Amino acid sequence: MLTDGNLLCTRPSAVTDAPADPGRVRGRRPPHGDPVVDRAFALLAAFDAGHRSLSLGELSRRSGIPTSSTLRLAGRLIAWGALERGDDGRFTIGLRLWEVASLAPRGQGLKQVALPFMGDLEEVTRQHVLLAVREGTEALLVERLSAHQAMDVLYRVGGRLPLHSTGVGLVLLAFADSEFQASVLDQPLVHLPERVPVSPAALRRTLAEVRREGVATLRRRAPQPLVSVAAPIFGADDKITAALSVVVPLENAEPRLLGPAVRTAARSISRGLGARRSIGHNGSGASA
Repeated sequence: MLTDGNLLCTRPSAVTDAPADPGRVRGRRPPHGDPVVDRAFALLAAFDAGHRSLSLGELSRRSGIPTSSTLRLAGRLIAWGALERGDDGRFTIGLRLWEVASLAPRGQGLKQVALPFMGDLEEVTRQHVLLAVREGTEALLVERLSAHQAMDVLYRVGGRLPLHSTGVGLVLLAFADSEFQASVLDQPLVHLPERVPVSPAALRRTLAEVRREGVATLRRRAPQPLVSVAAPIFGADDKITAALSVVVPLENAEPRLLGPAVRTAARSISRGLGARRSIGHNGSGASA
């Protein structure tokens, strides 16, 4: 048992830094500096959960772009709707980005199928129900339903979670291909938020158990005691698409009862996505 710790779509004329140079060869990178689109992405990447509102100076420093260029590019992004600027002069992410990001098929189509079943789980547990997909070497939380009286949790919708120390992460890792698993296990890992080193051998045993049982049960005691029970969701190609979990306080938690409920909901979502495989049997063929 382990211990637990968007898309920017730009119109061709919407993001530009200066009039086109007639002498520049079309399709070639400018001889000095980064392409304008890269700098625009750098401005957007300056924002995160801990920096939701930035002054011009902060935006310049966090993006590594000179203040004059930052102001010019930010103006273009504001015109497009990717950024907004308040009366106090501070910048925030604009709603247009949310509008575009909501078109992502891995998030929106999945959510449409999953939400009714997530609602059922939230109604029963009166706690948190999480839906996550794998993005690179992390899990990305695409939806969370939470009851009013639910305990505090570390992660927000749109936030990233470690694969090796969260319930949804363990499921996504356990049913990933063996080559990807090996690449993760080869890295030095620590349990978050406790920052305790992970034993690769123990993690391999846990992943094998998750594949065998079709469910991951994870207990965490910091920052507050909880239990996460997660199960895999498969797509029409019968490969893992997402992970579904419930997060409840450790006190009075009954994983043996939660496991079948989460597996059943995940299986129903999988069928809604066109999956044919049986969840919890034969694993994924991964051997890490």
